[in-house]
Amino acid sequence: MSWAALTSGGKDSILSIQKAIDSGKEVEYIVTARPDNKDSYMFHSANLDAVPVIAEVAGMKYVEIRTHGRKEEELLDLEAGLAGLDVEGVIAGAIESVYQAKRVKDITDRLKLSLFTPLWHMNTEMLLTEVSKRMDAIIIVTAAEGLDEQFLGAHFDDNLIKRLKEVARTRSINLAGEGGEYETLTLNAPFYSRPITYEFSEIRSSPDRHELVLGGFT
Repeated sequence: MSWAALTSGGKDSILSIQKAIDSGKEVEYIVTARPDNKDSYMFHSANLDAVPVIAEVAGMKYVEIRTHGRKEEELLDLEAGLAGLDVEGVIAGAIESVYQAKRVKDITDRLKLSLFTPLWHMNTEMLLTEVSKRMDAIIIVTAAEGLDEQFLGAHFDDNLIKRLKEVARTRSINLAGEGGEYETLTLNAPFYSRPITYEFSEIRSSPDRHELVLGGFT
């Protein structure tokens, strides 16, 4: 049977999909929860219009689950959306967040589905190195002290990893950004038939958040 992958288009969930494919799993669905609340505890909201295009270039079916994004209640929306899919299991990009991993596991247990989290407790520097070697991912949101708008649009490579390590050393952020310190978008991966592109961009900033807003995805 096939699998459904939870993704916002970020590096962790896209790498998890790649690892699922590498292990022989048939990934049929790309599932995105689109929260009305930008401060959702579970789901990202930045540049989600890219995800249907990712599904298209990956040859996968796109499923969007709308949610109000209220803490805990948003999980009921995710469960209802997943319940309608005829799949063996769910793929998620959790690394260290017990909050996220436990809640997804509770859902898959209730639905009697398997859960595949290939990045769980992976060394974060090794993870970023694999991202830089295998994919083309960029930073699209920064929301932590030490991460300013100069990081927006930066591609994951040795130089960016070095910059992030320095911020992590001095400001104690999660190197992989799993605490919401930054968000990413994956423009290309081995399972894409081609890179995704965008036509325009703008930066929106507030005192504690900087976002690279992209549009015209193809």
